[in-house]
Amino acid sequence: MPSPAPDTAPDSYQRLDKWLWVARFFKTRGLAARAVTGGKVQVNGERAKPARRVREGERLTIRRGASEWEVTVQGLAGQRRPAREAVLLYTESAGSPSRRSSGQERRRGPGRPGKGERRALARLGAAAGEWHEGE
Repeated sequence: MPSPAPDTAPDSYQRLDKWLWVARFFKTRGLAARAVTGGKVQVNGERAKPARRVREGERLTIRRGASEWEVTVQGLAGQRRPAREAVLLYTESAGSPSRRSSGQERRRGPGRPGKGERRALARLGAAAGEWHEGE
């Protein structure tokens, strides 16, 4: 069964929160609406509301954590489709991927304490007069 083509009528529009969900920037529509309300999504450089109508050709700036996308809306779709079809709904600006990849260098923390470190922490807590389970 062939997938439906994106809706490309000149007067067509879609809610911003739904478009973000359909284009797979957010896992749920509720998360998309919360991000828009929280100011993490801008349309043409301005803050927007989740129900704002999005049309083709509009520029969106989407921030999620340390990642930021600058995209131009290329199409609208009524249903959430596979990721390979969702990427057809937008084009990313030239500098956006390079900024995002440079900002995503993950620093590893110390991780969970090992056995010796846990025992040292327990001794430290016992010296401070705290009660610990297992004593």
